[in-house]
Amino acid sequence: MLLTVWLSMILMRIYMNLEQEIKQNNFDNEQQKAHINILYTASWVSLRSAKMLKPLNISIQQFNILRILRGLHPKPATVKLLTERMIDKTSNASRLVEKLKQKGLVEREASIGDRRCVEVRITPMGLKVLEQASQLMRKSIEQTFAGFSDKEAVELNHLLDKLRG
Repeated sequence: MLLTVWLSMILMRIYMNLEQEIKQNNFDNEQQKAHINILYTASWVSLRSAKMLKPLNISIQQFNILRILRGLHPKPATVKLLTERMIDKTSNASRLVEKLKQKGLVEREASIGDRRCVEVRITPMGLKVLEQASQLMRKSIEQTFAGFSDKEAVELNHLLDKLRG
């Protein structure tokens, strides 16, 4: 219940509350409302992030892969490792890597030890684009959470961790 109240307060402070946004006033219970509120809010945040990255011609999922590769740099990652570490577990990491390769942001090559295994590395151009994307994302995060104190952000993180716990 606390999570529902919290997320409803967030939406009311920023724009409208959930009922106004989705034009629905009746929910079976507060847990159902919280579930819908989390899904709606996640989509809302994702859309804001995608709009910020649009000028760089990369998606949120591609941004996520570049961040993972930067964290491992200069070591390579396998596609399996990328899939395990990605935020969106439904994304097709192989397809995303191929798109990033076409843009010159990553390199992909067969592993010397195991030819069936593909190693992926971020390129210097990928590092440059990632830095620009990271600046845009910092701006998006600052705007999204402008009305939050550090204490409120800590509490929200705690509630979301508890939900997944």
